[in-house]
Amino acid sequence: MNVFRLRDLLIADYADFVTSYARIRDQRVAEYVNRELAQGALWPDPLVQLNPSFVKGESVDALVADGLLHPLCQRIFRIKRNAADPGAPIRLYKHQSDAVKLALTGESYILTTGTGSGKSLAYIVPIVNHVLQRGSGKGIQAIIVYPMNALVNSQWQELNKFLNYGFPDGRGPVTFARYTGQESEEQKAAVKESPPDILLTNYVMLELILTRHEDRALVRAAQGLRFLVLDELHTYRGRQGADVAMLMRRAREAFSAPRLQYVGTSATLSIGRDHRETAHEVAEAASDIFGTVIEPEHAVSYTHLRAHETSLHLVCRLLLEK
Repeated sequence: MNVFRLRDLLIADYADFVTSYARIRDQRVAEYVNRELAQGALWPDPLVQLNPSFVKGESVDALVADGLLHPLCQRIFRIKRNAADPGAPIRLYKHQSDAVKLALTGESYILTTGTGSGKSLAYIVPIVNHVLQRGSGKGIQAIIVYPMNALVNSQWQELNKFLNYGFPDGRGPVTFARYTGQESEEQKAAVKESPPDILLTNYVMLELILTRHEDRALVRAAQGLRFLVLDELHTYRGRQGADVAMLMRRAREAFSAPRLQYVGTSATLSIGRDHRETAHEVAEAASDIFGTVIEPEHAVSYTHLRAHETSLHLVCRLLLEK
């Protein structure tokens, strides 16, 4: 398939559609419009780019072998196609393995990497490892806050693959549950009756958990909470950001969690001109939201893998063929 020829066919079809309902009687106006259309006023030139590749770090198996992760992590964090598939080993990106090692120190941290870089594993692996080390069924040990329920549902599906696929009866060693406005009263009652190790929610529901009498069971279950994650940290700004910042402080007090680890992720929070400035700005913004000091060296970022020459040659050849 010649992508450029395909693009020309699409543009031609779209041009026919656009001009099919336009009947310009003034000759000068018609000439001007046709000239602008011919120069591509309504459609851009072809865009050719390379998807970024990230530098690889250690595999989960290697981190287990080094004694950094619980042995069951080797069975949990694998690429699984279905519930019966034992899966293939996962090799983390460098920013993921860096974040996992940082989490093991007990320090709060921020991960600022692009879309599709696997940010969720950078906190899911440490959370699951902590639950395995401490033991499941000891209350809510981690709360992950998402800005919208669509992300809650997506993460629930990913956790289901990791934590339940490949285990007897589809029930793994770590429990998790959603608690948002989309669950029925029966589902919410089940969560309160048997609190999971990991709770997935949104910031509005977390606010309600802290204030509603009927949710006090969850507050009691989360005493001594270890992880509080804010996914898509950049969405919390202005007045909403101030509300969430106060929520983070109230949650720490309500959950009696002096050793609470805050984790923030964002694909667009990086604003500096270089790595050092970016780390400083990101750490400062996260510290304001979480109400705790996050050092610049705890702002983990990605490292791109340089494009291979053959990839560049392929792009050049396609352009020449065009």
